[in-house]
Amino acid sequence: MKVLVGLSGGVDSAVAAYILKQQGYDVTCAFMRNWDAYTNNDIQGNPTILDPQCPQEVDYEDARNVADKLGLELLRVDFVKEYWDDVFSVFLEETKKGRTPNPDILCNRHIKFDAFYQFAKSKGFTHLATGHYARIIKEDGRCYMAKAIDRNKDQTYFLDQVADETLQNVLFPLGDLTKQEVRALANELGLSVAAKKDSTGICFIGERHFQAFMQNYLEKREGAIMDVNSNQILGKHAGVMYYTIGQRHGLGIGGSMGPWFVVGKDVTRNILYVSTMAQKEWLLSDSVIISRINWFGDTRVDMDCQAKFRYRQQDNPVSIRWIDHDHLKVTCHPAVLSVTCGQEAVFYDGDRCLGGGVIETTVAIIEDSFLL
Repeated sequence: MKVLVGLSGGVDSAVAAYILKQQGYDVTCAFMRNWDAYTNNDIQGNPTILDPQCPQEVDYEDARNVADKLGLELLRVDFVKEYWDDVFSVFLEETKKGRTPNPDILCNRHIKFDAFYQFAKSKGFTHLATGHYARIIKEDGRCYMAKAIDRNKDQTYFLDQVADETLQNVLFPLGDLTKQEVRALANELGLSVAAKKDSTGICFIGERHFQAFMQNYLEKREGAIMDVNSNQILGKHAGVMYYTIGQRHGLGIGGSMGPWFVVGKDVTRNILYVSTMAQKEWLLSDSVIISRINWFGDTRVDMDCQAKFRYRQQDNPVSIRWIDHDHLKVTCHPAVLSVTCGQEAVFYDGDRCLGGGVIETTVAIIEDSFLL
């Protein structure tokens, strides 16, 4: 089988490429260029200058060194327009609404496992592979996705929007390995990226300050930070879109009653509502509506299962009821803290990932129409 491996310049994809070569696959690598610091426009529509903090070219050189070391061909493919249209623009629009979108899930859905997958097919490759920590399991002649052996690194949460059709032709070589084993293998092979630090944060922001970067694209609107219980103004925020439900740090407020947590956002009135953990009921949701469902397999039935409402969260016992083909009502047993509109709910039956969708609305234990 001819396999195209997405080589990012990190240790995980490097080891994935090596494993596939050792397993006898006909392997070619490709580096995806998704962000163009020369041509992205700021809020006034002006081209931004090249950002010296953008690690893209460094990553490409690391990918090239790995490919050379492994004796594999490295292609370079440009998805800057697709990324801008399908990931960054959507991220901006959702953020303007006060929601908290996940760009990594959007990137996997639209770029790595759609645009890149179509590129692979057009070049005659039978399978696409990445360095994600996930497993492919086969049942009744179909491929499904399951959690990685390394639970601390499991990335199925970020892969819930991969099209079911695409999943039938995807390989995840690292699913049965731990991160420690991957780094040890990279060291044994003498790969230049063996000790390279894992990338963190939002891909197009990197190590930069989130608010400072986003103010290039979204107008800054300061407003009141208000105690949800007393309506007392405690301070000012830089724009409600920059905060997420359950956030504790970066609020700039203190006092003997703290710590404070974000519990709601009124986008229209530009108010950020906070409370203390002593009133954590404001953060609890026992019912959630999920939209834009991507489901693996053809079986869509009401059932009891588990759900994650954010990455690395524990599995929460839930009941799901199908409203229609694209909407689910989720009942949590018990109520869950800090479920946030715009983020992803991903469903599991044990290790097997069933699918997921966007958190559209939540029903808090304390109901109030301004909470988002």
